[in-house]
Amino acid sequence: MTDRRVRVGVLGAGAWARHAHLPGYRRDPRCEVVAIADPQVDLAHQAARDFGIPFVAADPRRLFERKDIDLIDVCTPSQTHFELAWAALDAGKHVLCEKPVAYDFRDTLRARDLALGKGLKTKVGLTFRYSPAIRYMHELVADGFIGTPFIFNGYEQNSQWLDPSVPLRQVDPDADPSVIQVSSLEGYGAPIIDLAHLMVRSRLDRVVGTMRNFVPERMVRATGRMMRMNIDDGDIFVGEFQNGALCSIQTSFVTVGNYPGIEARIYGSRGALICRLVEESGVCETLTAATPDEVEFRPLDVPQRFYPSGGSARESWRTLFYANLIASFIGEILSGDDSNEGDFGDGARVQEVINAVEQSFRDERWIALPLTR
Repeated sequence: MTDRRVRVGVLGAGAWARHAHLPGYRRDPRCEVVAIADPQVDLAHQAARDFGIPFVAADPRRLFERKDIDLIDVCTPSQTHFELAWAALDAGKHVLCEKPVAYDFRDTLRARDLALGKGLKTKVGLTFRYSPAIRYMHELVADGFIGTPFIFNGYEQNSQWLDPSVPLRQVDPDADPSVIQVSSLEGYGAPIIDLAHLMVRSRLDRVVGTMRNFVPERMVRATGRMMRMNIDDGDIFVGEFQNGALCSIQTSFVTVGNYPGIEARIYGSRGALICRLVEESGVCETLTAATPDEVEFRPLDVPQRFYPSGGSARESWRTLFYANLIASFIGEILSGDDSNEGDFGDGARVQEVINAVEQSFRDERWIALPLTR
């Protein structure tokens, strides 16, 4: 990259690309989006007009072939992630991929190893670790504010699909309706599991969990009709970390509250921190702290250095958090060193926990980690 700018090709022109990914690239002067592809080519053309992207294609392979693209952004339906990410890496491109990279953590590890073998950087769309408040919380934990970590609690409230007539996209309409399918655990459990790893600074040793289907009949986007959808629209699991800490994690599609509804709590020997990533009263994130001497939680101001240029807690969480994610990845690519947070290795560790919780539910027992590889 002789011009020291990262040239980006985006796969997918849906709502998440338009509201998070593309604004993130436009905000960072170190990169430019030079191409976008989507099988629904009208969506790609509209995104190209809105964001000044010079090249549009229906076939993603057109982007893999281009010599002027350094980074491929996979922002497509989940079932396409692994194939597209693998093809992009095989073509010698750095890859940002929305979660999950693959449904089986072993495939994500294979993609990680392919990237490492080619000297490429990867990043998973684990959006919430890039929240300014979460980044400050992580710094406080690393600096010893909580002391020895004891307990992590993670929650994801989300009432988007409490109404069964709201079209659901995170499903396979051809799945066996007699068998509950993983949906909320994967779509919304992943970022909470990632935050647990980040804050506790240890890996889970074993997990036990359950899944429940509360709303059986739903409108399905892929079919445009009401169908029996036996998905986990609510799930809870507990886990034990290798360093002795405990965690409880809850995610769902049917818990009343504003989206995205993330709450991360960590309690330790010297203090506690609670971060809420919930858009309420025009504010998208808050951080509070307590100590044994001052047990009432008090608000903490997040230093401006954790925000992107022009950013504040009154910005939409979509653009705010993703601006930090994009800035992180562009900086890693340009650095030339080994820095690479939230990469496919981190994504694999998250997916391994998801796979273990599903196995725990089906086997009705604790599951030890790591899983057999």
